[in-house]
Amino acid sequence: MTTADLTHVDHLIVGAGFGGLCAAIKLDEDGERDFVVIEKGSGVGGTWRDNTYPGAACDVPSQLYSYSFALNPDWSMSFSPQPEIEAYIKRVAEGSGTLDRFVFDTAMTDATWDETQQRWLVQTEGRNGKKTYAATTVIAGPGALSEPKLPEIEGIEGFQGEIFHSAKWDHDVDLTGKRVAVIGTGASAIQIVPEIQKKAGRLDVYQRTAPWVLPRNEHRYTKLEKAAFRHVPGVQRVARAAVYWGLEVRVLGLAMQPKLTMAHQLKAQGNIRRGIKDPELRRKVTPDYTLGCKRTLISNAYYPALDADNVDVITAGIDRVTDNAIVTKDGTTREIDVLVVATGFYTTDLPIAHHITGSKGRTMAERFAEVGMSAYKGTTVPEFPNLFFVVGPNTGLGHSSMVYMIESQVTYVRDAIRTMRTNGYATVEPTEDANSAWNDDLQDKMANTVWSEGGCASWYLDKHGRNTTLWPSFTFLFRHLTSKFDVDKYAVTAIDQPTSNQESVPA
Repeated sequence: MTTADLTHVDHLIVGAGFGGLCAAIKLDEDGERDFVVIEKGSGVGGTWRDNTYPGAACDVPSQLYSYSFALNPDWSMSFSPQPEIEAYIKRVAEGSGTLDRFVFDTAMTDATWDETQQRWLVQTEGRNGKKTYAATTVIAGPGALSEPKLPEIEGIEGFQGEIFHSAKWDHDVDLTGKRVAVIGTGASAIQIVPEIQKKAGRLDVYQRTAPWVLPRNEHRYTKLEKAAFRHVPGVQRVARAAVYWGLEVRVLGLAMQPKLTMAHQLKAQGNIRRGIKDPELRRKVTPDYTLGCKRTLISNAYYPALDADNVDVITAGIDRVTDNAIVTKDGTTREIDVLVVATGFYTTDLPIAHHITGSKGRTMAERFAEVGMSAYKGTTVPEFPNLFFVVGPNTGLGHSSMVYMIESQVTYVRDAIRTMRTNGYATVEPTEDANSAWNDDLQDKMANTVWSEGGCASWYLDKHGRNTTLWPSFTFLFRHLTSKFDVDKYAVTAIDQPTSNQESVPA
C-alpha cells in the first residue's frame, strides 16, 4: 500500500547480492510476495558487480560458490572469474520472477523502529528521490566485503596522480608504462599484482604482513564435463558434494588442531620456492605466523610477478604520501604516477549498523560499541525486533563457501516469518540471555582456533581482539542450528497486543 509519502510492505530487503537475492527468491516461493529489495548499485551482484579489477576471480570453487537451487553447468573453470559470477547472478535473478520488486540506485539512509506501529520506518534515497518504507520485517544483506576501507596515511588526500580503491577500479586509467604502487597484499592485491606487472613500467608493492599463498589448482572444464553436468542426472550434485567435503575437512586444522595446517603450510612454502628465485625476496614474503591465522590465499601467478625485474616488494612502513610519491619510514622516496589502494573492507565495524535505530532509541553501532559486535546465530540482535541479517556477525568462513551460509540463514529467516504468521506474532526479538549464551559459546570455541593461536593480527579481529567475523566450526553444524526458528529464545508480542505498557507474551 502506498500513501503520499509512505509505502507499506511486509518485508524490506536491503542489498541485492547473493544474500538479498536468495532472500527474495525464497520469500517469493513461500508466498511472501509483498516485499521490496533496495539496492544502492545499478543491478544485482553485490561484490561481484562492484569488484571489476584486473584478475578478479573467486577463491572458492564455483561448483560450491553458487546456489544449491540454481546449479550452473557452464562454469568455464573450477575457480571462475568475476564476469562469469556476475553473469550467473544476473541469470538467476532474471529467471526468478522477482526483479519487478527490486529498486536499484537506491540506498538505505536510515531505519528506525516505530514502537507504536510495530514497524520499521526505512528512509531511502536514490535516483527517484527520497522515499520512506514502513515494513514489518527488514532483512539486511549488505555484504561483509562491501564497504571499501581507505588507509589512514598522512598526505594521501593530496596525491595528484590517479588513485583508486581496488573495489572501485578506474578502467579509464591506462597503466602501460606507468609507475604504479599497490598498497596491500590481501586477496584482491594478489590477483591485481600479476595483471599490473605485465603493463607497468615499474610496480611497487607495499607489504605490511606477508600472506600465505597456496597453489591455485585450476581446472578448465571440458565440453564433455559440461555436457555431463547438464544432461546426466546427479553428476553435478556429486561434483558439488565432493568440493564441499574437500573444503570442510579444513576445519579440523583451522578450528580444532592448528598443527594440522602444517601440510598446507609446506605447500605454500613450496609455492614461494617455485615462484621466486631471489633468496632475499623469498624471506620477505614468507609469513611468520601459522597458516590460516589470516585469510589463506591462492595463486600461481603472484610470486612470479613479485620476482619480475620491474617489481619491488617494500616492507618498510609508509610514513606519508606526497603529491607524487610515497615516503617510507626509512626515509626513501619513491615517485609514482598511479596509487592503487587494496586495503580491504570494513568488517568488524558494520557501516549499516550506524543507520539502524532500535527499540531503545540507540543505533546498532552504539550497542556494538558498548557490548561488542554480536548477533544471535549471526542473524538477529536484541533491541532490534523483526530485523534479520544475512551474513551477520560470526558467519564468515575461512575455508568454504559463503553461499552455503547464506542459504542456511535464509532458511532460518523463512521459518521465523512462518512462525510469526502461524502464531499471530507482531514482533520477535532475541533475548539478551540467548544472545549472550550463543556468543559466549562462540568465543570459547574461538579461543582454541588458529585465528586466536596462530600469532597474527587480522581483519577477523575487532579492536578488543575478539573474532567477531568467522564461524568457528563445521558449516553443516551451522546449517543444523539454523534449520528451524527457535522461538523459545525470543521475546514475542501478539499482533493485537496494546503497544502501551507492552510486555512480551510467552513463546
